[in-house]
Amino acid sequence: GGQPRNVQPFSDEDASIETMSLCSGFSDPASFTEDGPEVDEEGTQEDLEYKLKGFIDLTLDKSAKTRQAALESLKSAFSSKILYEFIMERRMTLTDSIERCIKKGKSDEQCAAAGLACLLCVQMGSGIESEEIFKTLGPVLKKIVCDGTASIQARQACATCLGICCFIVIDDITELYSTMECLENIFTKAYQRDRDTNGVSSTHNTVLHISALLAWTLLLTICPMNEVKKKIEMHLHKLPNLLSCDDLNMRIAAGETLALLFELARETDADFFYEDMDLLTEKLRALATDGNKHRAKVDKRKQRSVFRDVLRAVEERDFPTEMVKFGPERMYIDCWVKKQTYDTFKDILGSGMQYHLQSNDFLRNVFELGPPVMLDAAALKTMKISRFERHLYNSAAFKARTKARSKCRDKRADVGEFF
Repeated sequence: GGQPRNVQPFSDEDASIETMSLCSGFSDPASFTEDGPEVDEEGTQEDLEYKLKGFIDLTLDKSAKTRQAALESLKSAFSSKILYEFIMERRMTLTDSIERCIKKGKSDEQCAAAGLACLLCVQMGSGIESEEIFKTLGPVLKKIVCDGTASIQARQACATCLGICCFIVIDDITELYSTMECLENIFTKAYQRDRDTNGVSSTHNTVLHISALLAWTLLLTICPMNEVKKKIEMHLHKLPNLLSCDDLNMRIAAGETLALLFELARETDADFFYEDMDLLTEKLRALATDGNKHRAKVDKRKQRSVFRDVLRAVEERDFPTEMVKFGPERMYIDCWVKKQTYDTFKDILGSGMQYHLQSNDFLRNVFELGPPVMLDAAALKTMKISRFERHLYNSAAFKARTKARSKCRDKRADVGEFF
């Protein structure tokens, strides 16, 4: 290839300037400075678009290193702000570049291209344009996922991308079933592993099986109920075998999928009965109280936390509600289907998840948040807390916390003072 070109990556500074100039109505009030200089919105937008156009051109560069850097920079931009109009004009160019990088690139470049494809569909939302993107990229992604000679990392990234893009754009039920079948062919191989006395052994393919299982589970949440019943009958008796895998992430993925399957099964049939319930709850309880010394403390803590929730879901039909804050809004995650969907998009968007929840129409529709909340300058000003007030509040909270902890640590608080 040619000599690598000097690529200036899309930085956090670019993101903060553009987010403030374009979407100040959505920003967290605490992020505003007291006396910040005025920003030339039109100029900043032009600079951003010029920079992004350069990155799109560099995805066709001869140097693999340059192409990958350009893909990563575009991913950073797409996850940190809404660029619908800019992308709409260049969606075919972007799609062609992604297709070329997935087909001809090496492992890291394929992973970056698959990640960018996810974000491209997240930006475009569900519509004809996204369907055109998926028609082009879908067959390429499936080919890589099923290609045993491709790198595991590339297959893993393509499996995740396939599930997310299908979730966003699919309108054809036969294509949905075809995609799920492709993913099933991957993760069901974990069922077939030779079992020793310790259970299912982990292999270098485990990360691929995990990604395929999670992508398949995401698509299951949008299936018709009759198809959901078929899938539950097919997998509910086999998934518990994966709880014995020596890979922590596989155990967690299998456990959360089981909780979701039980939730869906009980929605379709209030009197749903599982024959091996005692054996399953025994396995889940063992994982929720696991104290094996050969496992890392962090892993045990994470596993116990997850499987306590899974056990409650299977035994008591209960879900520990979580609250997500973004700007002035709140969203409650109150079921496993919602948790699975939220976790999937959070993995893709990273730190940009909160911003997209505030202003991305597609994500707001998925989580039933309604149209974006527009706040004018006056409303933002009333919500803003001055730096001095924040300092006073933090100081008071620190003193109260220190005092409370000191009492707990001081033995004299228990026995009293002696004179």
